[in-house]
Amino acid sequence: MTSLPEAFRTAARGAGATAADADLDAAAQYLLGRWSEPQRHYHDVTHLASVLEVIDRFAHLTPHPDRVRLAAWLHDAVYDPRALGDANERDSAEFAAGLLQSLGAPDEVSAEVARLVSLTAGHATGDDDPDGELLCDADLSILAADPERYARYAEAIRREYAHVPDDAFRGGRSRVLTELLNLPSIYRLAPIHEEWEERARANLKAELAELA
Repeated sequence: MTSLPEAFRTAARGAGATAADADLDAAAQYLLGRWSEPQRHYHDVTHLASVLEVIDRFAHLTPHPDRVRLAAWLHDAVYDPRALGDANERDSAEFAAGLLQSLGAPDEVSAEVARLVSLTAGHATGDDDPDGELLCDADLSILAADPERYARYAEAIRREYAHVPDDAFRGGRSRVLTELLNLPSIYRLAPIHEEWEERARANLKAELAELA
């Protein structure tokens, strides 16, 4: 089984990074340190590995899978549950561009990975964007989990927002779930949509009912 640092190194090389292997490995270890920060209960290394697993499974559906893999590594590189709006995504996108430039990735790749990262703020993609669709679909894959795993996910999100009073959390979480349900499609790529859409919508509606 490929280790996460090896997976990062392979994706970076595939996307055109020219840094030495030691520098790529150091970057991977640094990122894993970020993904292991104490405020993370869901947005952690397990989430990263799950997103990468989905991307690997459906990599044939996208023209630049290594860019998508790098975006997965970087999409929650900055994660503060107390941040407002899309600050985490904006800061992660900026961090992604800087890190990839420092690793010798082409400017086009650094900018594109940053763009992909920014999409995870609202999980809304434009037309003809299979790279963005795969990243967003992979990031939201937990929504189609079996009920037990979905319940653990919801509990982990609540722990990340432990600083928020119950009433405020229920209101905010309900808005997030409603926005997801109001998307024309939670999953964009056809094979993923066919496999997961119905189950994800059932999970979201069940959690909304519990919050109410």
